[in-house]
Amino acid sequence: MSGALTFWPSPTIATYTARMFMLRTLAFAIGLVAILQTLDLLTESNTILAVDGNGNPELLRYVQLRLPQLVSQFLPFSVLLGALVTMTTLSQNSEVTIFRASGLSAHQILYPMMAAALGVSLFHFAFNELVLVRTNAELIAWEKAEYRNDATIDTNPLSDVWVREGREIIHADSVTGSGAQTRLHGVRVDRRDGSRLRQIINAESARPDGNAWRLDNVRIFTVRTGALSNAAQIRLGAGIEPDRFTMRAPDPDRTDIIALWKQTRLLESVGRGTDSLRVALYHKISLPLSAVLMPLLGAVTAFGLARSGRLFARAVVGMVLGFAYFVADNFMVAMGEFGTIPPLAAGWAAFVLFFLVGEAVLFRTEE
Repeated sequence: MSGALTFWPSPTIATYTARMFMLRTLAFAIGLVAILQTLDLLTESNTILAVDGNGNPELLRYVQLRLPQLVSQFLPFSVLLGALVTMTTLSQNSEVTIFRASGLSAHQILYPMMAAALGVSLFHFAFNELVLVRTNAELIAWEKAEYRNDATIDTNPLSDVWVREGREIIHADSVTGSGAQTRLHGVRVDRRDGSRLRQIINAESARPDGNAWRLDNVRIFTVRTGALSNAAQIRLGAGIEPDRFTMRAPDPDRTDIIALWKQTRLLESVGRGTDSLRVALYHKISLPLSAVLMPLLGAVTAFGLARSGRLFARAVVGMVLGFAYFVADNFMVAMGEFGTIPPLAAGWAAFVLFFLVGEAVLFRTEE
């Protein structure tokens, strides 16, 4: 098979570039995390030590719980910086020119680094699912307890809960209790005939009553006639189990991807909105995979204008492209959580867009 059709015709060059890239990525990851962990600990240490009985063991516990967050958050940035420095070094030492003269294409020079970045992505994904979700849960609980080791953490009532049953849509401002002791507060029921709204029922509270619900202090508005009536109590919602109101939406930061997928499906089955959870599901994959993009986005540093010099300017362009991806990714996730764009687009649009941008720049300048 000819060199032009092989991913890496020279194992020596592939190993050399991949090792160079990985060493620089690891150095940036260690440096960034160490500096940020030190600054973060200096910020939080006064709060932790202000609690009676807390001392060095609590500070060490905070570092152990906070460190995985910093590793996960800044690993993609480390890959970007490692790619930029590797590309700059190869270009500055004229090694890119030598590689090209030996018959390697720009893509063949990048493939070993992208393969190494894929390994980083797999590590990042496994680290998030096996380590980060567990430490996140413990740290969030400890922060809610104000760093006290013997505190009982109170859970807030559920709020803004929606349940759909047939043609009725039931909304509760808040929900307390569980099982037969479930109480809905600030209840609104929209009763529909097809796509038309027939009645709006507002109640101060609701509680289970046999196989249905008893609403107290009720106001009923009939849309067709415009009539408004009041009732002390009414009974409706037959067949709606209390668990459908007390089912909590999971926190994606504290839930692994399999459990998150199962709970998302369960919430969908009871008519609860799950757009933000689906965005989180897609982002759990696209964020670690973003490491594969970094060598491609940083390729402008080594290619394109290699014969014209301006190495610093090219490095800046590569850095701007890389950081623009993270900005666009965060923006799309935020829009998806607000329901402005579909969850699939929110999770993957930035990845696909910047992959196409990187490929377009590389083909335009080198291929």
